[in-house]
Amino acid sequence: MSSASNTHHGSGTVNGGISFWYADEGLPTAREPLTSDATADVCIVGGGYTGLWTAYYLKKAAPFLRVTVLEQKFCGYGASGRNGGWLYNGIAGRDRYAKLHGHEAAVRLQRAMNDTVEEVIRAAAEESIDADIHHGGVLEVAYTPAQLARLKAFHEAELAYGEKDRTLHGARETAERVRVAGAVGSTWTPHGARLHPVKLVQGLAATVEALGVTIHESTPVTEIKPKHAITPYGTVRAPYVLRCTEGFTASLKGQRRTWLPMNSSMIATDPLTDEQWESIGWEGRETLGDMAHAYMYAQRTADHRIALGGRGVPYRYGSKTDNDGRTQPATIDALRAILVRFFPQLAGVGIAHAWSGVLGVPRDWCATVTLDRATGLGWAGGYVGSGVATTNLAARTLRDLVQQDSGQAGPTDLTTLPWVDHKVRRWEPEPFRWLGVHAMYATYNAADHRELTTHTANSSRLAQWADKVAGRH
Repeated sequence: MSSASNTHHGSGTVNGGISFWYADEGLPTAREPLTSDATADVCIVGGGYTGLWTAYYLKKAAPFLRVTVLEQKFCGYGASGRNGGWLYNGIAGRDRYAKLHGHEAAVRLQRAMNDTVEEVIRAAAEESIDADIHHGGVLEVAYTPAQLARLKAFHEAELAYGEKDRTLHGARETAERVRVAGAVGSTWTPHGARLHPVKLVQGLAATVEALGVTIHESTPVTEIKPKHAITPYGTVRAPYVLRCTEGFTASLKGQRRTWLPMNSSMIATDPLTDEQWESIGWEGRETLGDMAHAYMYAQRTADHRIALGGRGVPYRYGSKTDNDGRTQPATIDALRAILVRFFPQLAGVGIAHAWSGVLGVPRDWCATVTLDRATGLGWAGGYVGSGVATTNLAARTLRDLVQQDSGQAGPTDLTTLPWVDHKVRRWEPEPFRWLGVHAMYATYNAADHRELTTHTANSSRLAQWADKVAGRH
């Protein structure tokens, strides 16, 4: 990506260039593309967290396997290199899985996610991947009466799913952690950590290559068929072809309505001074979120900035995906407004970088992992923005499913989790897809505005209506 794709917004904000994390770390040297037909035991399509973790765990379990990863640009080009660096225990679809498979099945899924946070930290340490990981947990705050009601309900729900180590805080205790303006309460879980997304994905790519995995970059896969991954440069044939393409899934032949590519946007501030940090607190470096309907997410970076994200323009017509991460000026202004809403003393701080990326949203907002034993085709994704940890659980589950199918192992705790082999209907055709998503987010924003201005203790009915239309409940 040349610097020509960087544009500036306001005074010196770099806009695009994939993400701030790449500006910080530098673009990787490209690996060789595929040059002819090839064979493998497992072919993985997509060089993000899901694909690389899957390659990692397969090679660790069965070093003799020939594993090939095909990536359209370079490893970590998509959401894995653009996310907020929230390694946490949330998983999309848990409540639905509880309804479909019973409460205890959903508790097992939640426990697996809690363990996954520890597993990512453990694996990164074992492989000497320095990804600026700080295990400070997750703090979610409320700053309106309606948000506080949702926060308390959320806290109770998490306890009901077996989270014994979560704590609820009032205004004073919240301010002792982070001084968010007007915060009236918060909930904290230890099952979360801050990290540098690009350092993790690049470290992972180097690790799997050292294990003997073949990675071909600049190799777009145009179609996946049983035992075939088809590219303009040749076809890779393998008994197992695993689709790990998340927000870019719609670009594959026949997959346009499988998962919706939802935009998420972020800003990173200039480094803050010691005095500014003193006024904010945040010594625990928790990942920080709120209970708004159109929620935000933030972290305190290793180089003393605040990286903060939320939904910008949520969806582009026809499931198109942005490439270089450029973000609309109105979105940058909206994210800056959230920053100043949280920390008014930062009104004059510079925004160093703004960027966007896409995440995969299934029609029922449920993350899934699947291996079709009849065809050898597998996939994982639909993380709805909770992918930094969920990708790792998905990868270990894909490993177990492949080993089970090939006769190397039997069923495991992971292969029996309720998200395995979950079927979901496709998204509506256009223009209904575009109209529905934009109406939903306009409604969430209106609901947040109403709660902020009226101080009502009741969640806006608008948001409840939007949840129903979206298929989130």
